[in-house]
Amino acid sequence: MALAFYTPALHADEKQENIPSWVENSLDFAQVQAKKMLPEVLQSGKLPRSDERGLREIDDWTSGFYPGVLWYLYEYTGNDFWKGNAEKVTELLEEQQYNTHDHDVGFRIFCSYGNGWLLTDNKKYEKVIVQAAKSLATRYNDNTETIMSWNARPERDWKFPVIIDNMMNLELIYEAYKLTGDKRLKDIAIAHADKTIKYQYRENYSCPHVVDYDPETGAFRKMDWNNGFSDPQIAEWSRGQSWGLYGFTMMYRETNKSRYLEQAEKIAEFLLNHPNMPEDMVPYWDYASPKIPTMRDASAGAIMASALLELSMYSNEGEKYFNAAEKILKSLSSDEYRADPVCNGHYILRHATGNFLRGSEVDGTLIYADYYFVEGLLRYMKLLNGEPLFKQL
Repeated sequence: MALAFYTPALHADEKQENIPSWVENSLDFAQVQAKKMLPEVLQSGKLPRSDERGLREIDDWTSGFYPGVLWYLYEYTGNDFWKGNAEKVTELLEEQQYNTHDHDVGFRIFCSYGNGWLLTDNKKYEKVIVQAAKSLATRYNDNTETIMSWNARPERDWKFPVIIDNMMNLELIYEAYKLTGDKRLKDIAIAHADKTIKYQYRENYSCPHVVDYDPETGAFRKMDWNNGFSDPQIAEWSRGQSWGLYGFTMMYRETNKSRYLEQAEKIAEFLLNHPNMPEDMVPYWDYASPKIPTMRDASAGAIMASALLELSMYSNEGEKYFNAAEKILKSLSSDEYRADPVCNGHYILRHATGNFLRGSEVDGTLIYADYYFVEGLLRYMKLLNGEPLFKQL
């Protein structure tokens, strides 16, 4: 673990008692909403995705986020109500440890079982994490040196598509490496991150959603889109930029390799200095789209805030990153972005956008926006109180 350069710690007599009211209010609201969601989840065995799509089967890519919210609320409160229900909901995903059909097993398992394991040291959870990482590793190709995100799609001329979201799933693989000592898992995570730097990023440190490779030769084929603006040469899909920022910050935490810190810092500078960043710092759905003024994506803001808070621990620019994250979280905590229980159901945030050009989950709620918002709030509190962000078991 790298040494922190910036730690905005309160004085000892200010800890905990003086958590900002906007943080406390947001976490109180998160508890109310998460509790309202519970009966539907436990009765149906399905997990929430959005107000538009409702509850989904456990193989939906978003299924790990609601149990992750429950685990975070247990971490915040220490209340066994949240622990017990987090355990029940997490167990719904047990079979997903064997899912080899796409890269999203990382989201499904690490946000649920991973958080549970970090908080409880449950050995059963440890086994699930390891098996899920092995399942994900089956999608790695030695020629491309990357993990295939989706299967080949001839209709899109995709032979071996890799999306920037995949950076997030390297955390599962690296955690399994630490648990088992299986060096191949570590090598896969590092190779994928390195190839992503080489081929997914432009000179200005922005990236498209999709990059395609030739699985036989390993050669880079093209940039493409599935989310964000439809011109992959200029698209700057905001959630994708946040995924990359978070993923490379996490990879620096795990490897202490300076190239990942440098990549994260360059992405952060690109975002924080972008001329199309709104004043409240909750991004539009794509920074480069000519339709920028039409829609925000609260999920992109929540992911970015959480990532910036961790990056603030490692970077010489830590104070700037911390302050930017604080501004985003304050914006998301305002009435403008807080979900309306009447119109938005049992979610925490609104004005989140799934896929604008495809007309999917536009300007509504997204469970992963809620997850990273709650995570960001907890990280913010820990840094204010001089506490470590990550527990070492």
